[in-house]
Amino acid sequence: MSDQVSFPFNTPEESSGYLLWQVTMLWQRTMKRELDKIDITHTQFVLMSALGWLSKEGNSVTQIDIANHSNTDRMMVSKVLRTLEEKKVIKRKDHPVDTRAKVITLTPSGVELLQKALVVVQEVDNTFFNVLGPYRPIVDLNLKSLFENHNHSEGTSASDEK
Repeated sequence: MSDQVSFPFNTPEESSGYLLWQVTMLWQRTMKRELDKIDITHTQFVLMSALGWLSKEGNSVTQIDIANHSNTDRMMVSKVLRTLEEKKVIKRKDHPVDTRAKVITLTPSGVELLQKALVVVQEVDNTFFNVLGPYRPIVDLNLKSLFENHNHSEGTSASDEK
């Protein structure tokens, strides 16, 4: 029965999507193992990083700002921020102008946790990606190009773009 399936490649490794999926799973597994040691998930790290980055500009940061900056779903951001608030690493307070919004800030323990996590994430990334040697900057440029070229098409299907 399976001999009736016609694949457009001879091995799965000839599929860019398959390779990206496999590499992503390996990277995520490694990242999770290391971040677990400091009791933070990668998603929590990404959202705290977005908050930290946006806070550098000195403006009030809202949940929507964090979702937009991290390119993530607003409802998921809300749920994760609730967890971070329970862990006392962020605070939410009423926005001075927009009554529907909350201003999000890192607490001192949140700043401390984010600093630790930044070191862990950088170490994992360096260990994982430095096997590429001199090709790492080229891979980074290609990943950036993929992101920039496809990020604008969020919400459209492949058939819509043909």
